[in-house]
Amino acid sequence: MVICMQRIKKPVAVLLAVGLLACCAYVGTDALKRKLYPKGYAEYVEKYCGMYGIDPNLAYAVIHTESGFDSDAVSSLGACGLMQLMPETFEWLRSKDEEEAEHFSDVFDPETNIRYGVFFLSLLMRQFGSEHLSIAAYHAGMGRVRSWLCDSAFSSDGKSLHTIPFPDTEHYVNKVRRAKLIYEALY
Repeated sequence: MVICMQRIKKPVAVLLAVGLLACCAYVGTDALKRKLYPKGYAEYVEKYCGMYGIDPNLAYAVIHTESGFDSDAVSSLGACGLMQLMPETFEWLRSKDEEEAEHFSDVFDPETNIRYGVFFLSLLMRQFGSEHLSIAAYHAGMGRVRSWLCDSAFSSDGKSLHTIPFPDTEHYVNKVRRAKLIYEALY
């Protein structure tokens, strides 16, 4: 049976995808799960995660969630490449890099994008000290996360969030964390 995904409305497509994942979990076909959760660009992910001290499973989860491993992906907001870097974030990261050889046009190059995406994750981990906050900051920005930590409506200790006020950021954090757990279980 062939399903034309163009004709399926988004909620139905999501239900089909969830059903497929549930079926995979029930059947236990690791080969099929690995197709859905690949380790694309492994040479770059492993290299830069090692260089910057980031768990490769986190990087794979971010790439999976951000672009589905499409190096030419561009979001509606203008984020680019595998790890969906915004132009201003890419330029800021370049200014912090000792080599600073790349230009924005290189953001679609898989190695460059992964290098700066992983570098960004490492800066966020140093800034916030937690994977949860780092993922939130990757999506919503460092300034927003800092402001949430200062607001007792979202943080009781100024070091962790009990509530993420943006539903799309909360969804993103949960999606990345789930993907990371799947990568850990599969590989």
